[in-house]
Amino acid sequence: MIEYFLLGILAPIFLNLTHMVIGIYVTVARGSVMGLGFSGISFLTKSMAMIFFVWLGIQKLGMDYQIFVPMITFFWFFTHVVEAFVIQHYIQKNVPKQLQDMQI
Repeated sequence: MIEYFLLGILAPIFLNLTHMVIGIYVTVARGSVMGLGFSGISFLTKSMAMIFFVWLGIQKLGMDYQIFVPMITFFWFFTHVVEAFVIQHYIQKNVPKQLQDMQI
């Protein structure tokens, strides 16, 4: 039962939290365009990690896929949406003053 908690809940939360912290750093230090590019690349790396976690849980640890897959996808999706809003906030906060004046 602890495997479901560790791999189904904590792993996707920790994965997205790590990407969010790095994404905030990239956005603040390198600018909005680099932050947006990192967000796109991080979606691919997080997807590969999630496929690995699902493989590890089902094939190697013998977890029940009917319980494990919905659990891991829910927490991955929820934290992914939270990460998107946080990164969007920092991207909008990092827009130069000249571009902000051009907007309606």
